[in-house]
Amino acid sequence: MPAPLNRVDTTPELPSTADAVVIGGGIVGVFTAYYLARRGLKVALVEKGLIGAEQSSRNWGWCRQQNRDARELPMSTKSLDLWERFATETGEDTGFRRCGLFYLSNSNEELSGWARWRDFARSVGVTTHMLSSAEATERGRATGASWKGGVFSPTDGTADPASAAPAVARAILKLGGTVHQSCAARGLEVEGGRLSGVVTEHGTIRTKIAVLAGGAWASSFCRQLGIRFPQASIRSSILSVSPGASSLPDALHTSAVSVTRRRDGGHTLAISGRARVDPTPQQFRFARQFLPMFARRWRSLAPGGLEGFRSGHETLARWRLDRPTPMERMRILDPIVDKATIALTHARALELLPALKKTAISAAWAGYIDSTPDGVPGIGEIATLPGFILAAGFSGHGFGIGPGAGHLIADIVTGDEPIVDPRPYHPDRFRTSAWGKVADF
Repeated sequence: MPAPLNRVDTTPELPSTADAVVIGGGIVGVFTAYYLARRGLKVALVEKGLIGAEQSSRNWGWCRQQNRDARELPMSTKSLDLWERFATETGEDTGFRRCGLFYLSNSNEELSGWARWRDFARSVGVTTHMLSSAEATERGRATGASWKGGVFSPTDGTADPASAAPAVARAILKLGGTVHQSCAARGLEVEGGRLSGVVTEHGTIRTKIAVLAGGAWASSFCRQLGIRFPQASIRSSILSVSPGASSLPDALHTSAVSVTRRRDGGHTLAISGRARVDPTPQQFRFARQFLPMFARRWRSLAPGGLEGFRSGHETLARWRLDRPTPMERMRILDPIVDKATIALTHARALELLPALKKTAISAAWAGYIDSTPDGVPGIGEIATLPGFILAAGFSGHGFGIGPGAGHLIADIVTGDEPIVDPRPYHPDRFRTSAWGKVADF
């Protein structure tokens, strides 16, 4: 079974004009369109498949500050507040709640790293609690094991991947924006050196602003415009189990496996960082830029297969605007599940939390997590094409920081005071050979 996903309505007719067009209906795209619509802009959101159908519904659902890289932490903190405010503003339910995130470890090195992050977090006003062995063992009693220590981050939480992006899309419609599914953006029109329209499979929308929140498709789309955006994806496989296990933490991470309570009372199970690398033309193109990233994380990655070529999201091909594109041939990235990873994840989860033996596997799915060379997203207007704003490469963090990213992009579009400093995210940093520091977490 695929990842669960709620459905939303599609606006029947494509508008001929818009103040802004957002390309991509994942969590970053929908929040961008939402915050633009709240400011009174006429917004059209176009999605080649279904709202939230790719990685935005295939993740764990964690919304965290804990262990965030220093560059992303301000956006993470703002996003938690925005997740809460969204429900009040709209009456829509994303499933967000500050249940706290719980980490357990028997590794002195890992615990020392968490303690260093705790000290850094204190300096920026973020609360996280290091747990002694006795405290970690008591809080983690569902494991039936003793632990050297742990962390509890009480203000962090989770949202529901199946519900979140669709809920935001409904809020866009309430504000007068339009939402267009099965409507791939094929490219852009330019007049006088500035963006003038977005060409979709169903017609052209005249606009001066386009935001590309295309997830794993962003780099190949940029290539059509002569814009170089280094991006590579890994294929991650996770599963869910049925309700039946009680007295488990809402969100628990260990090096062996991580477990998250779902809205139906079941749980999502995953191994952090474990993924397959499916070779693609784009990966070969940007291989040198990603050497520092892979050097740091190679232990959790394994060679993949031909899924990347089949999916077409990392093609180097050029396409015409009057013919179907790779996005129309692959409406939703739904790669094959790595069965070995699913079996290992399930076995580790049963060993860690014996109560899960009362449950059964209800679904398993895979998704492509798109990354940048330094593990921090690229967000900002492209200088060579005024009016075109890139928002991609969220490196597995996009779901949790989606509200903050959408707010920041809306700030950039409208010229308002940015919610966070936009400079660490600007894609210009990828134009030089100095990639910067790879994200710690």
